[in-house]
Amino acid sequence: MADQTGRKVLITGANSGLGFQASLAFARKGADVTLACRNVDRGGAALAAIVEATGTTNCRVLELDLGSLESIRRFAAGWTGPLDVMVNNAGLMATLRATTTDGFEQQLGINHLGHFALNGLLLPALREAQAARVVVVSSIAHKRGMINFDDLMSQSKYRRWRAYCQSKIANLYFAMEFARRLEVRGEQIVVAAAHPGLANTRLSANMGRDPMARLTNAFMTLMAQPEQAGVLPVLYAATAADVQGGEFFGPNGPGESRGEVAMVAPAARVADLAVADRLWQVSEQLTEVTFPNLPTLVSN
Repeated sequence: MADQTGRKVLITGANSGLGFQASLAFARKGADVTLACRNVDRGGAALAAIVEATGTTNCRVLELDLGSLESIRRFAAGWTGPLDVMVNNAGLMATLRATTTDGFEQQLGINHLGHFALNGLLLPALREAQAARVVVVSSIAHKRGMINFDDLMSQSKYRRWRAYCQSKIANLYFAMEFARRLEVRGEQIVVAAAHPGLANTRLSANMGRDPMARLTNAFMTLMAQPEQAGVLPVLYAATAADVQGGEFFGPNGPGESRGEVAMVAPAARVADLAVADRLWQVSEQLTEVTFPNLPTLVSN
């Protein structure tokens, strides 16, 4: 990673897992890092660890609950100045069914809709930066995902992994559509996506204590690569000079579960412009957030 001195970086879900590792890496390279966390006590503990490891004086914790549009709006309203790097990392995996403050199924609500709203509200700050970078963290699980517009909130029949996969492919539809709309307008903001492969980020700790959750936790502990390796595609997408809008990065090993960082291909259906456009419109309607001065693309 090149020197990041003077760059303002925002990382969601920064108190643990990939978010913590990304925050630590940016702090080591001199960036001004904001750890956006739902739990500020855990965020404070993460910040203390980063300060101890790096000696930085340019990092802070701010409260952000991606399951609350009110919290997202409050966070965005408090942001001042340019935003050079935004890492959309926070998320839940295969949780028992619950809803956000605004009544969204929580995996779609936090993993996709919350980040969608945050990016739209912070677009002016991204435009203030000279060459801003946005990274959307997805998952190899997106390959089993589909957007069910007839039951977007999984109300008729909830299956935790299906809801998770839907939220992760939604991340990719959003990243690719955001990149396309910026490109049409000729903007210099680069939006890319990344996934960590099979990484033990402790995300499975939020699954609950039923047999499925215990089995998943045991599997991740035994088989997954450490989060320090899983964060590398995220850091590459966030900082490498050759990254272009709409690119997707992950490990290059078998099944993209581990390996060196490489450009990888999303599931073929992510190229469906009609679905991407419809999801964008639905996301605007649900969050009541629009992206200022971005064109609407006509999909065939």
